Amino acid sequence: MNFNDWRTTVPETITGDSLWKMEAYRLGLFAADVAWYDVTRLMLHKRTLDLSDQLYRAVGSISANIAEGYSKSTGKDRARFYEYALGSARESRDWYYKSRHILGEDIANHRLNFMTQIIRLLTTMLPQQRIQGTIRESGSTYDVRLDHLLSNVLLPQ
Repeated sequence: MNFNDWRTTVPETITGDSLWKMEAYRLGLFAADVAWYDVTRLMLHKRTLDLSDQLYRAVGSISANIAEGYSKSTGKDRARFYEYALGSARESRDWYYKSRHILGEDIANHRLNFMTQIIRLLTTMLPQQRIQGTIRESGSTYDVRLDHLLSNVLLPQ
């Protein structure tokens, strides 16, 4: 699975919303779909059953918190939810590190790097939101290269 192929499967009810323009949201939503496969694999092992639940909750809350924050009317309110998303991305990275024994080093390292890219995006967005009075991101660009992370996502076998 790669990001561009995945993007074509997202329904218009989501892609037609102005929220879809936010790269951090799109990547967070993609990460949740990728995590589905990782969690399914982790659930097969008794020792990582609880880890799989924690991981899926953390990854899923990245895009959910961005979506909720996006709808807030002040930059301060948006920043608070983006901080929650940032915390969830860091928590996800932590759980992915702990899952490396089951997922394997290559997949775990890919996910660690992917979470780090989302963390970088959110870290860039936060100061902008704290000082911003308007409600939306307008064509912001981020100095992050995601091409190699999105071109071919490794899935557990």
